[in-house]
Amino acid sequence: MSCYDQLAACYDALTGDVAYERRADFLEKLFARAAVPVHTVLDLASGTGTMTWLLTGRGYELIGVDSSEEMLAVAMKKYGTVGGIPPIFLHQSMPKLDLYGTVDAAVCCLDSLNYLTRPADVRRTLQRLRLFVAPGGLLIFDVNTPEKFRAMDGQVFLDETEDAYCVWRTEYSRRICTYYMDLFRRRGGVWERSLEIHRERCHSVEELTAWLREAGFGRIRIYGDMKLRKPVDGEQRIYFSCVRL
Repeated sequence: MSCYDQLAACYDALTGDVAYERRADFLEKLFARAAVPVHTVLDLASGTGTMTWLLTGRGYELIGVDSSEEMLAVAMKKYGTVGGIPPIFLHQSMPKLDLYGTVDAAVCCLDSLNYLTRPADVRRTLQRLRLFVAPGGLLIFDVNTPEKFRAMDGQVFLDETEDAYCVWRTEYSRRICTYYMDLFRRRGGVWERSLEIHRERCHSVEELTAWLREAGFGRIRIYGDMKLRKPVDGEQRIYFSCVRL
């Protein structure tokens, strides 16, 4: 069962403050630095497909992969919202990625890689990505930093819309951040309550760099959050960009 079973229906409404356009701009800046032209892109852990469709509208051919059927169902409902070749959406987990060919670039956005709480699954995911990113192609992903996870310990957050109300509290221990989400959704005149538990692991820069090299990626660059510079102290999110050797 996916931890997004209930959240999928209101995910977009509750994440309206995510700067998708700016994040797409940053991805394109990194695409422009690639040694090979980027035309085909894998959006790994594509969720409700917002980034998938954004990049489609900018002229790229997309494959969106996610482990949540509910999130994919929302993504596919956005069909026809932009021009370009419609994305292909696949229901797969990250460590079991299996495509029919290669792509020029793969992206994995919004700390999705942190959701792999077993190091073996991260390593397996990177090994699978090497199979399907063309030689010289790019892999770009972002992760939450240790500073962010430590700051979230014991915090309570609230997101709400007219028809959804989400209260989530966090615990951080032994490199695992657990999010306990109480989700209230209005259905007609009735509010329904559900509980979801999400977990993320804090992967260090050193670990990720070693796993990338082990999987066959090189020219590893680390950036601040949507900044073409090295991360600074206190950075909440960092980006990795590397090349499939």
